[in-house]
Amino acid sequence: MQPRTIRIDQHTLKLLEHSTWQFVVIRPICSISMVVLQILGICPSWVRWMFTIVLNLSYYAAMYSLVLFYHVFAKELKPHKPLAKFICIKGIVFFCFWQGVLLKILVAGGIINSHHFWLEVENLPEAIQNVLVCAEMVLFSLLQQYAYHVSAYSGDAETKML
Repeated sequence: MQPRTIRIDQHTLKLLEHSTWQFVVIRPICSISMVVLQILGICPSWVRWMFTIVLNLSYYAAMYSLVLFYHVFAKELKPHKPLAKFICIKGIVFFCFWQGVLLKILVAGGIINSHHFWLEVENLPEAIQNVLVCAEMVLFSLLQQYAYHVSAYSGDAETKML
C-alpha cells in the first residue's frame, strides 16, 4: 500500500501533516460526543458503531501518513531512532487495548471463570489485564531505555544552559 515514489513538496508535506493531526481533533470530538450521548441516554448501538468506524478510519489515515513520512525521511531520522520510539508507544497502546478486548471475549465466552469469592466475573478481565500490563511495562521499559537513551539528553546540554 506504499507508493514506490513519493514526490515531496510543500503540498505533500502539508497533506501528511493534516492527515496525521486530524486524529488529534477527531478523537476528542468523538469521545466527548459519545459521553454526552450516553449521559443523555440516547446512544443506540448503531451510533456506537458509527463512532467506531469513524475513529478507525481516522486512526488508519494518521498511521498511514506517519509511515509514509518515516519512509521518506528514514535516513535523516535514523540517528533519532524513530522506529524504536514508535514501537514503544504504539506497542503499549496496542497491547493494552487488544488484550482487554480479548479478555472480555474470553470471559463472555465462559473460557475464563472466577473461582474466588473475592473476585467477581465482571471484574476478572480488568484484574487479569492489570497484572499483564504490569508485566508488559517491565519489557517496554527495557525497550524505552534503548529508544530514549540518556546520551541524547546529557553531556553538552548542561554547559549550554549555563
